[in-house]
Amino acid sequence: MTLIPKSHPRAKSLLIREKLVNGFDNGLVAKEGLLAQGRGEAFDYLLGEKTGKAAKQAIKAAAAQLLLAEIPVISVNGNIAALCPKQIVRLSKQIKAKLEVNLFYTNKKRQQAIIRTLKKNGAREVLGTSLTSSTKLSGIDSARRIVDKNGIKIIGERNILNKLPVSASNLYAKNVFNFISNLYDKDNKKLKINLEDEIISKTLLK
Repeated sequence: MTLIPKSHPRAKSLLIREKLVNGFDNGLVAKEGLLAQGRGEAFDYLLGEKTGKAAKQAIKAAAAQLLLAEIPVISVNGNIAALCPKQIVRLSKQIKAKLEVNLFYTNKKRQQAIIRTLKKNGAREVLGTSLTSSTKLSGIDSARRIVDKNGIKIIGERNILNKLPVSASNLYAKNVFNFISNLYDKDNKKLKINLEDEIISKTLLK
């Protein structure tokens, strides 16, 4: 039974953390997965805990890719299995997509725990653990290169991680510039902190 009161201003976030800790205790989530969630929460906090226009467009684009794919595959890691196994199984059935366990910090025990969780929530078949149908993707050095030959495939740029820093730096610079612009009164040419602005108010140290 959770100790988090519904009245807590960050109740939803705390409930997500609780689910992940339970997932770790049940062998679904890696320790590094907890850190990754924390990093994501910190970034979300900086964005004012709102889904921005670019993010909404990305969600629609991802949904379109799944719907248009000839053989859609949903890659499942420990955090997904801990947070929303029922929803991910339902989605796979609605769009007729395969489910495949694909882990960066992989081991057989975690793989089997994730498969059991997915099947407990209605999944019929889960790819990613069969030695007879496994293959390796070229251009990837981590354990995620090991996939099921009937599941995950890479179509397009294989070395995308090396191409991200430039675009990520540009995006970060744009975000910082936009944030600073909100603190500056162009007409009077001086700093002006608008405490009614939700994003600005949440970044203040009190």
